[in-house]
Amino acid sequence: MQNQQGPMHQNMHTGNVPQQLNHGGHEVFDVHEVLSGTIGTLDQYLMLRQHVKDPELLDILDRQYQFMQDEYNITLECFSTGQNPSKPTQSYKMNQGNDFVYGLKPSQPKKPVQSVSELTDECVSSMMLGCVKSGASMKTMAALEVTNPVVRRVLADSVPNCIEMAYEISIYQNKHHYYQVPQLAQQDMNQLLNAFAPAQGMPQANNMNMNATMNMNSNMNH
Repeated sequence: MQNQQGPMHQNMHTGNVPQQLNHGGHEVFDVHEVLSGTIGTLDQYLMLRQHVKDPELLDILDRQYQFMQDEYNITLECFSTGQNPSKPTQSYKMNQGNDFVYGLKPSQPKKPVQSVSELTDECVSSMMLGCVKSGASMKTMAALEVTNPVVRRVLADSVPNCIEMAYEISIYQNKHHYYQVPQLAQQDMNQLLNAFAPAQGMPQANNMNMNATMNMNSNMNH
């Protein structure tokens, strides 16, 4: 994350805005939602941990928990101070490959469990996936409302990490047939893959001026 601290900001009614108050109203509410959502995710990971049976999933859960906890502290610090955090943002790195197995095989219909003793690694990984997907959406929307340059960059840096964590979980699920990925028929796939062509060049100025003139004449005639 690059240094984003800028000059003192102004309030048209009160004058200079202190660095720690360099936040807009929408930003404050949205960052509160992000921080609360992150706490909810961390708490849920903590509760789910005792139900994990697969060591691989446990490793994913622990690594993601630690990374999200660090991100939470970084976001909280820059939000509270309005300044660069003492620790820079990082990029999440998953430990596994990125190969998906395509196709569907018969499986039992899913339904809600009746007891926590019924929680499986499939259930746990699905809940983890839901948490990080929600975080990606929430942080994206919040970053678009943020006026503080440091907080905006911290949130923007965090979104790819949520995406990477979601991808890591989905690969794990796919490997264990919890998340099956269908494909279209080859003919349909080829048609859709080749449905677009590259854009070329810039619009011609003469054509643009002609269109503008035609639109102006059309408006005058009405």
